[in-house]
Amino acid sequence: MEFNCLRIRLAAKAMVVASVFLLSHSSFAQTPFYQGKTVTILQGTEPGGSSDMLTRSMIPFLQKHIPGNPTIVSEYMPGGGGIKAANQVFKNTKPDGLTIGRIGGALVANAVLGEKGVLYDLDKFIYLGSPHSTYHWAFLTRRETGVKTIDDLRSASKLRIGAQAVGHSIYFVGRMFAYLIGIKDPSFVVGYGGTELDAALARGEIDARINNADTVLTRNVEFLKSGAVVPLVIMEVPKGLKHHHFSNLPEIESFAKSELERKLLNMVRVFRQFGTPSILPPGTPKQQVEILKAAMVKTFKGTEFPAEYKKFTGDEATPLMPDEMEKALKELPRDPETVALFKKLNGAGPLPAR
Repeated sequence: MEFNCLRIRLAAKAMVVASVFLLSHSSFAQTPFYQGKTVTILQGTEPGGSSDMLTRSMIPFLQKHIPGNPTIVSEYMPGGGGIKAANQVFKNTKPDGLTIGRIGGALVANAVLGEKGVLYDLDKFIYLGSPHSTYHWAFLTRRETGVKTIDDLRSASKLRIGAQAVGHSIYFVGRMFAYLIGIKDPSFVVGYGGTELDAALARGEIDARINNADTVLTRNVEFLKSGAVVPLVIMEVPKGLKHHHFSNLPEIESFAKSELERKLLNMVRVFRQFGTPSILPPGTPKQQVEILKAAMVKTFKGTEFPAEYKKFTGDEATPLMPDEMEKALKELPRDPETVALFKKLNGAGPLPAR
């Protein structure tokens, strides 16, 4: 009897010890991977710029939504329009889930267009999304040109279209609009800053320009009200997203005549839609990828983020989720013919024949 009691007491002690071990082991196993760690956001820009402000708006929410609430810091690697930082993430960053690349909007365009120095493969990055993805380009003319309709635009000759510089997005989009609409012998006048283009249009130094539709409403609202400038055509990013003020304008794709021209427009939309993507290097463990994707989605869908984003950037947040980004990349035209047309329109020579 005494022996049996001893056996029972020993068995009970063993169960207690086992329970303590299992509980401590379970607690250890549930410690979040990111607890006590530091996540570095490698930015392809200088500190203090608009892209940095955008990143700063995201950091508190990422820190909140990543289990373990790691410390998040920024590092900066400007150069080559984001190429230097993208190469660093692709080739030299340890794929441990502790470094996130935040590359400018040229990440996709630089690779597709074969820009010098690109050493990364777009299809091997892991994409976490972007806080902004929508845009509207509007084509404007000044009243004194007499161009008030599409027919006027097509019959006008040697229209002077202003831009910042050859290769600038405003320059490219202006040439693309002129090409697709069929403007006769336009000339492209460069060397202006963004606000200087508005003044040049008002003074009659240029006849037309491309601008962001939202910027027009904030910076040129008096020109619109007085009829000093006439909006004629718009481009939607993504296609089908109507602008609340310019919804009556024809969309540029309605002027496309071929599949090649439609592919060009699709390419341009994806370039713009990618915004400033967050990326992980190839080979990042699936567990860390899923954690960071979920944190990014929670950040973008949270009720507090839009106000914080607007406070830092002055713009509305229009997030592109990770799965949407991957889908857009798969549908992106990359064929040599489309790339060649893009480069012709982005260059300094005459517009290509249609």
